[in-house]
Amino acid sequence: MTSVNLLIAVCLAYVAILFFVAFIAERAGTQGRGDWLLRSPLVYTLSLSIYCTAWTFYGAVGNAARSGLEYVTIYLGPSLVILGWWWILRRLVRIGRSHKVTSIADLISSRFGKSNTLAIVVTIMAVITVTPYIALQLQSVTLSLSFFAAAEQGVDVSTIDAKDAAFWIAVGLAVFTVLFGTRNLNVNERHHGVVIAVAVEAVVKLLALLAVGVFVVWGLAGGISETLARIDASDLGSWQTDSSRWATLTFLSAAAFLCLPRMFQVMIVENDDERHLQIASWAFPLYLMLMSLFVVPIAVIGLDMLPEGSNPDLFVLSLPLSEGREGLAMLSFLGGFSSATSMVIVATLALSTMVSNHLVMPIFLYRHRGGASQSGDVRETVILSRRLSIMGIISLGYIYYKLSGGSGALTAIGLISFAGVAQFLPAMIGGILWRGATRYGALSGLLIGFSLWVFTMLLPSFGPDAVLSAETFEFGLLGLGLLRPQALFGIEGLDPMVHAVFWSLLFNLSAFVAVSLFTFPNPMERLQGAQFVNVFEHSGQARGWNASVAESEDLMIMAQRILGAQEARQLFAAQARAQGLTGSLPEPTPDFLQRLERELAGSVGAATAHAMISQIVGGTSVSVHDLMAVADESAQMLEYSSRLEAKSRELSQTAAQLREANTKLVQLSAQKDEFLSQISHELRTPMTSIRSFSEILRDAKGIGPIEKAKYANIIHVEAIRLTRLLNDLLDLSVLENGQVTLNRQTGSLSDLLDRALATAQASSSRRIKINRRRIDETITLDTDLDRLSQVFINLITNAQKYCAAQHPELTIEVNDRDGAITIDFVDNGSGIPKQARELLFEKFSRIGAQDSNGAGLGLAICREIMSRLGGDISYLAKANGTGFRVVLPHAQAVAAQ
Repeated sequence: MTSVNLLIAVCLAYVAILFFVAFIAERAGTQGRGDWLLRSPLVYTLSLSIYCTAWTFYGAVGNAARSGLEYVTIYLGPSLVILGWWWILRRLVRIGRSHKVTSIADLISSRFGKSNTLAIVVTIMAVITVTPYIALQLQSVTLSLSFFAAAEQGVDVSTIDAKDAAFWIAVGLAVFTVLFGTRNLNVNERHHGVVIAVAVEAVVKLLALLAVGVFVVWGLAGGISETLARIDASDLGSWQTDSSRWATLTFLSAAAFLCLPRMFQVMIVENDDERHLQIASWAFPLYLMLMSLFVVPIAVIGLDMLPEGSNPDLFVLSLPLSEGREGLAMLSFLGGFSSATSMVIVATLALSTMVSNHLVMPIFLYRHRGGASQSGDVRETVILSRRLSIMGIISLGYIYYKLSGGSGALTAIGLISFAGVAQFLPAMIGGILWRGATRYGALSGLLIGFSLWVFTMLLPSFGPDAVLSAETFEFGLLGLGLLRPQALFGIEGLDPMVHAVFWSLLFNLSAFVAVSLFTFPNPMERLQGAQFVNVFEHSGQARGWNASVAESEDLMIMAQRILGAQEARQLFAAQARAQGLTGSLPEPTPDFLQRLERELAGSVGAATAHAMISQIVGGTSVSVHDLMAVADESAQMLEYSSRLEAKSRELSQTAAQLREANTKLVQLSAQKDEFLSQISHELRTPMTSIRSFSEILRDAKGIGPIEKAKYANIIHVEAIRLTRLLNDLLDLSVLENGQVTLNRQTGSLSDLLDRALATAQASSSRRIKINRRRIDETITLDTDLDRLSQVFINLITNAQKYCAAQHPELTIEVNDRDGAITIDFVDNGSGIPKQARELLFEKFSRIGAQDSNGAGLGLAICREIMSRLGGDISYLAKANGTGFRVVLPHAQAVAAQ
């Protein structure tokens, strides 16, 4: 039986080999040797296997045993990203290389104007979200050690107290990471030694899992066909999936592949050549496929052969050990150990870089402004802060492991971290694709999404009465039912993981977009936004510095503080030689300052490097290219703004027209109602009279001839009135439908007016004085004289009826103007109110109560007649009284000889 001491000895030997490999690789990289291996796409692809931690090594089998094929989503997400989102990865790599980005916090900070606030927020969020993941690695290694200890002692694994083992594992990982990752301050933040070690570990864990899989399939199950038969017979053989969990898990794993600090470190920061992505786009999915190849067989055979209640997360160990294959079990243990250690090393390296660059350095620079400095003091501070950060981050992971009790399933713990880092996705992807995104939008989205993730997923992971009380779980925060951590806003029935991811990312994205739309980026954000979004056009054309106020000595002192004396002198001397100078100090040209910022950014981050150079130089200059970028953006915004203004004006005009039309429709509707009432009255009144007097004539006895004649006359008059009203309605209907037939005749205008006057005056008892200039009326007309006469009669009758003057007069004036004959009818009355003029020619239009004897059809009929005659009729607003103008085209009027 393999003893725990032997196992520890093997682990130490394995670590020593890794350290030796890393040391050789680091030394070769420093000396510029071995590029064929250190910068090969194979090593780059294997380094991406850092995604496969102990969670996937042990947890995938456990997940398959518990949830069937759901474990596939953990492999499916990254494969979709690297296959389908290859263009996003290439853009990120290009941005990382162009701007010397050292971490995901550095990327988001640089995009949004090199904002230190954003960098600090992202760093704190990253530390908190990755802590459960580190705890998961500690738990996996501790579990595996406990399993060997239980086997050695012949007791159940649950009786083994492994808390001390977890502590010493954490200490060992911290020491190993400090020795590996902080030996030097690499100006490019590339760690060839670590990458090579991770690549070696990738091979070890793959071989270990494949070896266990081969043993299970051919050694235990009896071959492929027998294995497939047992899979079909098991519950895992049935396709039972929760679509919401599948979609969410696939999305989460894809987001985590982009946003996890360790993935960003190996995929973006450690990338030497973006062409490596082409190899990785097919090689990495192949690696994942091999890692997942035997997951289901191991889970099925483990469930069949091992005692009930066995931890499925340890099937990879327990199956070989149960068959006495101690060597295979030890190899499997080394695979899990490799998965855990590689993750912890790279994750803590990435996080320590973020902490030192974005938390420690800003504070250090603030406290040492203008103070004495010496060569390498900043460099030593950075290295020390990174070492302390590594120990602090691993300590946090250990504390989480202690608080959570180390009893949760590996998959559940991993998902907490995945959901946490997914909060970076809107700001990161939005920042590199959307120039309108602002730092306030990114900050709002991150804070809101992170807060919801903490409340709905992280804190509930400790269980009731650990951090959140059981009452909070049941009744909500502060007793508010809408704030239950696993049923937010009263929505129940969702899987807790789906619930947390949905609400946190929904509010994150909404806040990011909404706040960005309502805020305006500052000039630095606009410049960075233009360079990030158009990185393929702006690569290598970063913003310049105003070098006129910089002194080379000051820059040298600052560079020595960060890069070290020797490295700084080499950098300055090389630049001086490139400028053709004989001394060791180059001219502080904008190009040199730009290169110096990139070199410093590799050590302390872009935001800190920018701030340090700003202290000496005092400000940046804007290059012509920057100006062109801003000008292009401004032109686009102005054009967009102009289009918006034009559209707004158009909408305003349309709205005004609609309001006007609506007002008119309301008035017409009111007139229609009034007309219906009036026409009913007009029809009913004569009909009532006719019926009443006809009944009197029929039934009354003793009526004399005089009364009979009187009543018959009344019946006759009312019948005429009724007939006239019906004729008007019929006439208007015919005119509107265009069914009228014109009877063209030739006649004198003067004669026509005479007949109209005679007819109008004969039908009215009210006399009106007529003013005419007959000499102007000597015009021969060729038109429908009867219809035109009808218009004249209507106008003259109206003047007789409605002219309010004590001595009413009507002036008829004929003129030949603008190629047409105009006949004006103007009385000496008070005119028509302005608000009533618009509806004057509409049907049923009546001007107040003065038109109580008419149906409001006369002017509407006049307009239809003049339209059919090719002329026009209008109201004369400037006349001294009520005036109408009738216009006849010349074609219908021939001047008299």
